[in-house]
Amino acid sequence: MFSILRPYIFSLDPEVAHDLAIKSLKANILPKSFFYVEGEEMLKINLLGKTISNPIGLAAGFDKSAEVYNSLFKFGFGFIEVGTITPKQQLGNPKPRIFRLEKDQALINRLGFNNHGSETVSKRISNNHPDGFLGINIGPNKETKNKENDYYICLSKLAIHAGYITINISSPNTEGLRDFHDQEEMKKLLSGINKIKKEKKINCPIAIKISPDINGNEISKIVELVISHKIQGLIVSNTTDSNRDVLSDINKHETGGLSGQPLKDISTNLIKKFYRETKGKIKIIGVGGVDSGESAYEKITAGADAVQLYTGMVYKGPGIVKEIKRDLISILKKENLKNISEAVGINA
Repeated sequence: MFSILRPYIFSLDPEVAHDLAIKSLKANILPKSFFYVEGEEMLKINLLGKTISNPIGLAAGFDKSAEVYNSLFKFGFGFIEVGTITPKQQLGNPKPRIFRLEKDQALINRLGFNNHGSETVSKRISNNHPDGFLGINIGPNKETKNKENDYYICLSKLAIHAGYITINISSPNTEGLRDFHDQEEMKKLLSGINKIKKEKKINCPIAIKISPDINGNEISKIVELVISHKIQGLIVSNTTDSNRDVLSDINKHETGGLSGQPLKDISTNLIKKFYRETKGKIKIIGVGGVDSGESAYEKITAGADAVQLYTGMVYKGPGIVKEIKRDLISILKKENLKNISEAVGINA
């Protein structure tokens, strides 16, 4: 069905098409059985303290305000991450702010954390219990001077509804956000996160979402801080604001974060480096260019315990999850592996 509808969808502005998808998903009419894959028990994993049916997740950025996560679970995702959620509602950057790069199977976005705000999202999730493992991605409002405090506000308000919380320090579209990759800034932020967790008796696992544009010498420092502050997960990686030279599409010079195929090898190589440093002590979620069973398996063998996608679904439609799961099961059988977790890091 998607292949028939795709020419019409791609004739629309990308953000209009996205808003239309959200409205359609609110109807919640697709049967879950439609996306079932035989042999899926081979894909069952433990992620951040929860046993889930498979390692394929939807990255933050699609369901920004937690409006349709239960409809999305029906597509067969093992987990879904909503957000980025900020303390107060914000509109984001001026439009147009999403660009398709069809020749490169990529997107560039400079949305700027447009979302309904933590109060609305908290009520929404409270009234609509997640049917699966739900991650909530949090960040600061654009105008906030004390960005750390915005993370603390969101953590306090949203942790009760989350399977895990992602601390987004890596979007290229919020000024100063990536400063948290600095060792002292990260130490201060993570100490504050742990203080809030202790004060509010929050047991929710925490993951940090990392930029793909960091220097290699920063990895060991980040890992050291993450381990010392008992952070359970790393999401590798966010979109990149570099790597434009290899692109073909006319939209390649648009400002914003680049996702999709041009990010694939960058994020996979970064996963390998983080896996070698963490030695399996921290769960890694691999993101960037996942659009097939082969690309998912590549990230898992590089060291990712699970993967997330977003751009791949834009280009291939909701059936992509079923296709990836089927391909992964086929690869596992070919490699004589009983479970996908046996493949984690074997090529790192």
